[in-house]
Amino acid sequence: PAVTSPCKILKCNSEFWAATSGSHHLGTEEAPEFCTALRAYAHCTRRTARTCRGDLAYHSAVHGIDDLMVQHNCSKDGPTSQPRLRTLPPGDSQERSDSPEICHYEKSFHKHSAAPNYTHCGLFGDPHLRTFTDTFQTCKVQGAWPLIDNNYLNVQVTNTPVLPGSTATATSKLTIIFKSFQECVDQKVYQAEMDELPAAFADGSKNGGDKHGANSLKITEKVSGQHIEIQAKYIGTTIVVRQVGRYLTFAVRMPEEVVNAVEDRDSQGLYLCLRGCPLNQQIDFQTIRSAQATEGRARRKGPSLPAPPEAFTYETATAKCREKLPVEDLYFQSCVFDLLTTGDVNFMLAAYYAFEDVKMLHSNKDKLHLYERTRDLAPGNTAPSGTRPALWVALLCLSQCWLCLS
Repeated sequence: PAVTSPCKILKCNSEFWAATSGSHHLGTEEAPEFCTALRAYAHCTRRTARTCRGDLAYHSAVHGIDDLMVQHNCSKDGPTSQPRLRTLPPGDSQERSDSPEICHYEKSFHKHSAAPNYTHCGLFGDPHLRTFTDTFQTCKVQGAWPLIDNNYLNVQVTNTPVLPGSTATATSKLTIIFKSFQECVDQKVYQAEMDELPAAFADGSKNGGDKHGANSLKITEKVSGQHIEIQAKYIGTTIVVRQVGRYLTFAVRMPEEVVNAVEDRDSQGLYLCLRGCPLNQQIDFQTIRSAQATEGRARRKGPSLPAPPEAFTYETATAKCREKLPVEDLYFQSCVFDLLTTGDVNFMLAAYYAFEDVKMLHSNKDKLHLYERTRDLAPGNTAPSGTRPALWVALLCLSQCWLCLS
């Protein structure tokens, strides 16, 4: 059965914004109705508080409710039934096309200098992470983990077991918080879950709100329920979210200046896209893959686990992955690994689309394919950057021979 999140903050957000669409355009006579909806919103968040402790969208909503209560002079005591308010009038700022220059990253920050350096991060499959520095890792990271956290936005993913009792995990929930920025955008929350890939922010809008540069943040639905793209021009960032099978994939293109815009540099190591997964959360799937190939049968990452619903052998898995990924790079190897550990052919498509997103988002076309190792070595045992594993082994052998001769 599909794993669903017990945190229902997305439902609370949707109910509130559906009830209050256009209320900020209403006169003071409508304030009581707005306060009624706000109290209902607060009541909804309290009901789900216990299951939302680690959810960024939940904490953002709680703080937002307190601010709105003060702004509209609302009492915390009173009716909580949801009123039906008017919808946005025609010609509202949601349709605005003009935008100040500061809300276009390249125009405002790089008008008289070279184009910014863009970086890419992606997360897909069981789960495989490509960091902003083009390090490729396969990780466990079960539960909620911060993917990005800087001065402009936060991204958090939740990974859940693919099958009961398995250590194989995949992304079942994604929360993105765009922080309020000057006259460009209001704070916006985007949240996706398994079988729920909205084409709008949690408040029902598709852009940055009521500020003058609202359209510097926009959501576009590419394929209904399967593929959305978020353009944040004010920070030069593009985000792609997909649902492939039951699970989500994430890809982002972001300027280095934005990646490194953090107040607390000492805590940067916590963010997966920047520093990768902790060493104790990384899996060297190449070692497991070799064992699987030798045994000639499917095998799980955990001991004594039940067989996948559709068991792949190493040979059938590689043949299946070659249908979409002809180059035997780490995306191909990730595909093989995921088919062997999950038996779910949708993981092949996740690897394929992850590479398609790399081709679209990565600024250096010479670095699309990766062939490096998939797990960091312990300190003091690190291979030179960019050295192929086979070459490194050869160098070690030569050094041993030289010692013997001397």
